[in-house]
Amino acid sequence: MGEAVDGFELQVLAIFQRHAPDTCDEHMVARPSAKGNYMALTITMEATGLEQLELLFADLKTLPAVKLVL
Repeated sequence: MGEAVDGFELQVLAIFQRHAPDTCDEHMVARPSAKGNYMALTITMEATGLEQLELLFADLKTLPAVKLVL
């Protein structure tokens, strides 16, 4: 989840593709908050292990617009 700023979805997708190259925009579902200030993204991928997920989460947290990574 993050701020609904221009390019947010593309930035998140680019990080996913760095860690899981087969990830594409068809694997992503975006849901805006009621007031449109935030965007929740759900991306489906097949993880190869815990290390991959830890590195992915760490990279996502470097984006200024990201508020929560689950």
